[in-house]
Amino acid sequence: MIWEKEADTAIKKVPFFIRKKVRKRVETCVTDKGGNRVTLADVQTLKKKFLSKGGMENQIKGYDVSACFGGEGCPNSVTPSTAQLIKDIETLMEKSNILDFLKSRVKGDLKFHHEFRVSISDCPNACSRPQITDIGIIGAALPRITGEPCSQCEACVDVCPEQAVHLNDEGPEINTEICLACGKCMRACPGDTLDTGKAGYRVLLGGRLGRHPRLGIEVPGILSHGEVLNLVRRCLEFYKNNARNGKRFSHVLESISQID
Repeated sequence: MIWEKEADTAIKKVPFFIRKKVRKRVETCVTDKGGNRVTLADVQTLKKKFLSKGGMENQIKGYDVSACFGGEGCPNSVTPSTAQLIKDIETLMEKSNILDFLKSRVKGDLKFHHEFRVSISDCPNACSRPQITDIGIIGAALPRITGEPCSQCEACVDVCPEQAVHLNDEGPEINTEICLACGKCMRACPGDTLDTGKAGYRVLLGGRLGRHPRLGIEVPGILSHGEVLNLVRRCLEFYKNNARNGKRFSHVLESISQID
């Protein structure tokens, strides 16, 4: 699909958290008309439709699960693939009937900002902005010191952005207080001194932008695929039991301890 310059400039003014969805919708509308070029008029037509009464509500499914492009060959990707995790989370969302819940709680038309948002990133670079969504999931792999002889090459030290790796006479030491579990030191090690310890996901809850922005609260530890799904399920239950008048998840969650 070809985007004319004016159309591309206009779409960049759409809030980033729905820009991908709106862009796809514009392209679908153009394709349905038999076109292959997006003009400014196409963008303005869809904008007018969305802003009309009830226009946006028809496009809302109650939740949004987004991800970075790590699974498409990003060299920083920590986890092999998040595709199955995305599918499993979307299945949970469908079964929770979150759309019907929102319709019963929100006064007036539903809008995109009412949707329950999950964002998944394959590494701590967090390109999909998991820190500011209802549930943010970040691929993680903690390094393990194997006991194999260290060559003292310092490759692990040089590659760590957090300076969490130091060498002593016996080999590397990992400062777990500042390590972000990105996996770079393990990939850089030319021998077998460092390999993968625990791999899985870091999870952040209750992030948001808006008038009172807040970064997500991190759940302790590295969670497995199954543990992440269980946590998402509990978050949805908590949200449905406590949200009133269309309040976002982040406005009813104050502490991780509330998700029992």
